[in-house]
Amino acid sequence: MTKLLRLPVVTEITGLKRSAIYQKMDEGIFPRPVKLGSRSVAWRSDDIQKWINERPVAGG
Repeated sequence: MTKLLRLPVVTEITGLKRSAIYQKMDEGIFPRPVKLGSRSVAWRSDDIQKWINERPVAGG
């Protein structure tokens, strides 16, 4: 089941700061959020999990 994750949860899950998330989005290497309202966004949990799974394992 896909959940919508707000920025504080995304930063906690990924370990990235807000600025790094938005920089990676600008570079096209981080999922874009969905718009919830005029001033709010959230990320699909499936998109975040896929991004995490695509990261290389350290030391490998």
